[in-house]
Amino acid sequence: MEIILHLGAHRTATTSFQHYLHAHRGTLWERGLGFWGPHRTRDGLLQDVARNPESPHKARRAAGRLRLALEGARRSGTQKLVVTDETMLGSARRCWRAGEMYPGVGERIARLAVGFGHVRTISLQIRQQDLWWASVAALLIPRGEGLAEPGRLAAIAAHPRAWRDVITDVACACPGANIVVTPFERFADRPDQLLATMSGLTRPPSVRPGKFWRNRREAASTLREIIADRGEDPDCIPEGAGRYMPFDDRQRAALREAYADDLFWLETGADGLAILKSDTGTARRSLTGGAHGPKERGRRHDRPA
Repeated sequence: MEIILHLGAHRTATTSFQHYLHAHRGTLWERGLGFWGPHRTRDGLLQDVARNPESPHKARRAAGRLRLALEGARRSGTQKLVVTDETMLGSARRCWRAGEMYPGVGERIARLAVGFGHVRTISLQIRQQDLWWASVAALLIPRGEGLAEPGRLAAIAAHPRAWRDVITDVACACPGANIVVTPFERFADRPDQLLATMSGLTRPPSVRPGKFWRNRREAASTLREIIADRGEDPDCIPEGAGRYMPFDDRQRAALREAYADDLFWLETGADGLAILKSDTGTARRSLTGGAHGPKERGRRHDRPA
């Protein structure tokens, strides 16, 4: 049985993809493809697998529980199993509080790789960093997280850790897997194409673009109401019905540049660690103007000597 881990990430249409799989589970099952989503993975299945267990005994029990579940899927006729849960990478709250993208992800994926055994493919969807961080903030504010102080926002924008580092950590933790990276900007509203890209399934159930768009971020006006209800100053969030953007123009430019560098690295081979797929069946396609320039371009080339 081929195992495909869809890691998310958070705020990259992962929930939409999971709803698509659930809606078409019968058709996919007939074609030998099964899936485990959060309804399964967060019901104790991965407890003490992704996170560091408290004792060797709990680690053995967790590994045995997962192996039994995998054997059950195999015996039922599943040929390809898509396991999709963004919390396999860690939590969005931890990213926000640490001010960096998925700290400690390598250890988590290494434990998952041991638990699942041979993982054939790892799928990771990435997103422009200024919009990703803003979406993470909009997700966490209704869940009790406070607004970031200007110093924290500046630190996030200046932090050197980017998608390239996350991908490298994942690759080192699971060296036998094919790592497929897709851009949110291309696949957010096309879960059918995302499934085909990660699984190789031909002609997956097609959907109208945007039909399965779920869990979209709250508008700035809604966040203002939430902040006011908590007794805090709603003016910390600018008025308007658009989406919340906590970063200033200079910070946004730095985060967008980091994303351009990530894409450039992926387009030029990603050091052999991952493959960028920007369209179904297309291994590499230019997404940034920099991809047409010198292949040794990087963030350091934009700094004074």
